[in-house]
Amino acid sequence: LASCIAQSFFSFLLSILNAPVQPLLDLVYSFLTQPVNIDLFSDVWGIIVYILSMFYGILLMYIGFRFILSGYSPEQREKAKNGLARILLMIVLVQASFYLYSLANDVVSSVTTVILNMMPANFFLLTIDNITNLGLELVLLLPYLFAIASTLLFLTLRYMLVSFGVIFFAIGIFFYFIEPLNNYGRLIINFLLATISLTFFYSLVFLASSKFLDLPAFANYKILVMIGAFSFVNSMTLVAIIFILIKSANAISSPIMKVINLAEMVA
Repeated sequence: LASCIAQSFFSFLLSILNAPVQPLLDLVYSFLTQPVNIDLFSDVWGIIVYILSMFYGILLMYIGFRFILSGYSPEQREKAKNGLARILLMIVLVQASFYLYSLANDVVSSVTTVILNMMPANFFLLTIDNITNLGLELVLLLPYLFAIASTLLFLTLRYMLVSFGVIFFAIGIFFYFIEPLNNYGRLIINFLLATISLTFFYSLVFLASSKFLDLPAFANYKILVMIGAFSFVNSMTLVAIIFILIKSANAISSPIMKVINLAEMVA
């Protein structure tokens, strides 16, 4: 009877402790594993692709003029052929950008789900393994909730960016194949692909963190390992955001500085 009463008491205590944690964890798991719904912006994507398609004829005419003006120069004719191949490849990729974007989104979600399913089912839940864990969980419950909520905020922001990013993905591909706009296109594509794959890196960090509990040194500090896992992915996301902002500023300022330097030379 005494052991049953103690077990019931600890089960009741765990249910109280996990009551605010479980809904947040369910939302985090859903954001990590479910593919982002990009169908909401399919009509807008169609309009963007339609606008971009108006430039196809101009680009093909430009390549045709390069063929005509190349004369008997093998070098110029080779450049014109390469330019034509790039334009045709760009047309195909822009027209298929929605499906390529959706494929990348589905692949990352599937891989993330597989990795998360390799973790113990109760890794992120509060458990009573020993007295040390119980004491730390009671003390650090609020910091743990804050860490989960911060990750949930980043995942919500990532969901929104990926959702309407399909519009900019087509623009990024178009810019990538236009020589003066190549850096902007590369920046857009890299940003969107990095945003899509963010959940994959989250799952790797969580899986690695769960393996730490198999080590005797970390077995009594489960709550610290969980807080560290969420804090690490949050810090990694902030660093990625800062890096992207710096790269964006450099990509935008580089052409402007060239124009300024040219103007100074002319002056």
